[in-house]
Amino acid sequence: MGYSGNTTTSSSSPPSSPPPILTPCAACKILRRRCVDKCILAPYFPPTDPLKFTIAHRVFGASNIIKLLQELPEDQRADAVSSMVYEANARLRDPVYGCAGSICHLQKQISELQAEVAKAQAEIMNMHYQNSNLFELICKQMSPEEYMLPFHDNSDFLLDESVLGVASDPLLT
Repeated sequence: MGYSGNTTTSSSSPPSSPPPILTPCAACKILRRRCVDKCILAPYFPPTDPLKFTIAHRVFGASNIIKLLQELPEDQRADAVSSMVYEANARLRDPVYGCAGSICHLQKQISELQAEVAKAQAEIMNMHYQNSNLFELICKQMSPEEYMLPFHDNSDFLLDESVLGVASDPLLT
């Protein structure tokens, strides 16, 4: 019991392929509107990533996003969308400060790391000072013959931390 509908086809026209199924961009899908061929939102909000538009839409609104994108040259739009999504994420995490809160937190981390670097540099300078003092003390105790014999290059002795035990002992400040 097959289908008995009208299945006549013209032998002169080649069989046509079905029209491609166009998936609306994430923005048009969320806004429940028809996604046109030249949708300004489609390149930046693919259907595979609806959360990206949802976040930006929640903070900025669709009309503001569209206005902003229309005012920008095409080569700047992708960066603008990335910035909007980043700002929207920050605003959702911290409604009061948004990105400014993230920036302040990062600046605080930079200051703390700079202080750690300065402390490490001071410790290195202290170790070099202790190393040179130790080297002078050893040289004063040795006779000139002993001083020249065991060492071909005194810089190896200065940098050899195993001789001084610096690697395992804490610094004396």
